[in-house]
Amino acid sequence: MSVFRSSSLAPEQPVLELCHVGRRFVKRRERNRSFQDKFIRLLSRRNVEQEDFWPLRDVSFSLARGESLGVIGPNGSGKSTLLKLITGILTPTYGEMMVNGRICSLLELGAGFQPDLTGRENIFLNGSIYGLSRAQMNARVESIVDFAELGDFIDTPVRHYSSGMYVRLGFAVAIHTDPDLLLVDEVLAVGDQSFQHKCMSAIQRFRDSGGTLLLVSHDLGSIQNICQRAIWLEQGLVQSAGQPTDVVMDYLRDQALREEQAERLRQAQEGARQEETEAGSTEAGRWGSGKVRITQVMLCDGSGQETGAFASGEPLSVCLHYTAAQRVEQPVFGLAVYHETGVHISGPNTQIGGLTVAGVEGEGEVCYHIPKLPLLAGRYRLSVAVVDGRNNETFDYHDRLYDFQVYPDGRGERYGFVTLGGAWRLES
Repeated sequence: MSVFRSSSLAPEQPVLELCHVGRRFVKRRERNRSFQDKFIRLLSRRNVEQEDFWPLRDVSFSLARGESLGVIGPNGSGKSTLLKLITGILTPTYGEMMVNGRICSLLELGAGFQPDLTGRENIFLNGSIYGLSRAQMNARVESIVDFAELGDFIDTPVRHYSSGMYVRLGFAVAIHTDPDLLLVDEVLAVGDQSFQHKCMSAIQRFRDSGGTLLLVSHDLGSIQNICQRAIWLEQGLVQSAGQPTDVVMDYLRDQALREEQAERLRQAQEGARQEETEAGSTEAGRWGSGKVRITQVMLCDGSGQETGAFASGEPLSVCLHYTAAQRVEQPVFGLAVYHETGVHISGPNTQIGGLTVAGVEGEGEVCYHIPKLPLLAGRYRLSVAVVDGRNNETFDYHDRLYDFQVYPDGRGERYGFVTLGGAWRLES
């Protein structure tokens, strides 16, 4: 294990480079309930059960001057450990890490503030922590005060600040230190909407001026808009690396499939969608005379594989398997799509779609094909039914018994329930 840190940055050197870096913690299984327990254990020389925990394993990447890198992943994936290694709070268990130049980390805004000092005094104190001289801070102090928008409160002890004022001042100081590498965590989730926009604009200006940025965020849109590259961390390992849109799509696809598996497990544990044992019997969310029964509902992707996770814009087929003990004339098959909030999105059926089913008997299958799914990201519920088109008798109705997930297609459209598929054009 080796760590190299330099306060100066040569033009040809990467700002940050990690080579097969890992970090280990040790979890102890036994706790001392009292000092007596600890003393007895020391005398008895009993071994405490220990377990190695690796929040980060075999991570390698480099960040050149002027590049912006986004890091995504679920909670507990190793993102915070990575930032602590880069800032020097932790050291790697193995691997090599090289950090060149001055780092400014927006991990805990205002962490170095002294509550009894005024905001202005804390500006100079924090500037010295970042390695700037008093003359350098004198040149920046007015700009910092203007950015923080604290007015007369700048000469008030920070112990009287609200949490929003505290965060404003912390970010204002950090962004004005002109670092070689700016590390940004989810600190921008605090503060009001106007302040968040102001912070993001400042970060974008830093990036556009040639600054080097490492951004950790759950806001996947910000990662795609700001960063040139991205990595996805999961269980301490790099699962995907490359263009931000590609990495985000890999991550969303994986999360959607996991949600699908969890939902299927939940339904299996609850014994959901048990088959009717006799015609006319009812169960929660299902009713009908039973003359025609829907025995299976399959949601399939473009390759015909059954799944519960689809990308917006990709093919989707809903296949209804049915059985009828005796011939039933002119049935109508249909389905209804609902957003998880309960909004009814669409309700196609064979009659509206121009498919005439003269009659059914025995087993069969009816499919509804969607060539390009117009739904935007979210969770949806599906109802299916078969009815008599002549006298409105309901043979079998499954009310919102089937869930599926839609994840973004990478184009960035995310507001509302559906995409219109249009294109913008500037008219002269």
